Formats: sequence, C-alpha cells, structure tokens
Amino acid sequence: MLRAEAGRQYEITDGRQAYLAEIAEARGDRVVFRALAAVDSPVLPVRVTLCAALVKFDRFEWMVEKATELGVERIVPVETVRVERGLFEAAHKRRERWERIARESGQQSRRLAAPEIAAPARFAEVLAADADQRFFLEENDAPPILRLLPERRNAGDRVALLAGPEGGWTDSERESAAAAAWRAASLGPAVLRAETAAMASLAVIVNAWLD
Repeated sequence: MLRAEAGRQYEITDGRQAYLAEIAEARGDRVVFRALAAVDSPVLPVRVTLCAALVKFDRFEWMVEKATELGVERIVPVETVRVERGLFEAAHKRRERWERIARESGQQSRRLAAPEIAAPARFAEVLAADADQRFFLEENDAPPILRLLPERRNAGDRVALLAGPEGGWTDSERESAAAAAWRAASLGPAVLRAETAAMASLAVIVNAWLD
C-alpha cells in the first residue's frame, strides 16, 4: 500500500465527479485532499445489467473486472440447470470479494461508481428483470445481436443481457426465456466460452448506444 504523504497526487471521486487532487495533510489515519482539477469520467448513455450464469470463480472474477471496465451498471450471478454443483451456495460468500474487484476495476477505468453486484439469483427470478431491451445469448439458430438492437436508441435506455453457463441452456430454459419475452441473440457461428460471449456482447451493446 502506498504511504500517504503531503504533496502526493491521486485521482479521487465523490461519486458525482472525479478530481485530480493532492494530499494537503496526512496525520495517522486522517488524510486531507485538495482538489486541483476536475477529471473527465466516462458516462455511458445506456444502463446495462449483466445476468451471468455462474462459472468457475477465477473466470467469474475476470468477468466482473472486464464488465466493470465496459461500463455495466449491475451484475447478477445466476444459477442455471447446468451451473456446476455447489457454485450457487458458494457464490454468496464470494459477493464481498466481487464487490471489491468491481470497485478496484472501476477506479482503474475512472468510473464514478462501481457496478452493483447483486445477490446470486436463480434462473426463474432473473427472467422477471425489468428492462427496455432483454437479450438471451444463444448458441443455436438465433439472429446476431447487432441485428436485434433497436434503431432508435435513447440515453438512459435499460438493457438486460442474460449469458449462459459452460454447458449451455436446457430446452426448458430456452422455452422459459422465450415465454418471458427475452429475445434470443447470437454472436455468429464461433463457439465462445461463456465469459467471452458475455464481454463481446456487452461491447456491442455499449458501442451501439455510443453511436
């Protein structure tokens, strides 16, 4: 950990604006900063919730880090039929660690606030997520996600993305998602790992709203 010394400069945020600041005073556990200048921070025009099926925790942590960099607003760990046994129960104990990863990643990418890491949820609960656009990532015959995005995209639109587990979806899960009005979307013919598919889809969505 870096030692706090007067004159050292850091980027800090109050949750509304980021600043370049220097330490004016450092005594014990008391550190006083002096703001020098405002720093531009990325503010995305789309609010994305990533509902990600649980995978092995080292890979899920990578997903939390990269989704934070891409600007996701909320991450929901999801239990599906083919999620490895035991991951759902263990995920509750990992939530604090994932929050820390998201916070550190957000600081590195100059985000004003880290994404919310929601409590692990079961598949049926996630299907009720409220959003303007809801996409269900699919390997099978589904149109490319880029083709499904609305032509008219407005600042503040809410998008939910449901990414599956390593073993893929069951037919019952596909039917349930379709019945709940989630739109099946693909990334083309390539076979991608779960975390790769989630991040690639997030990049497509975020850039579509930036256009």
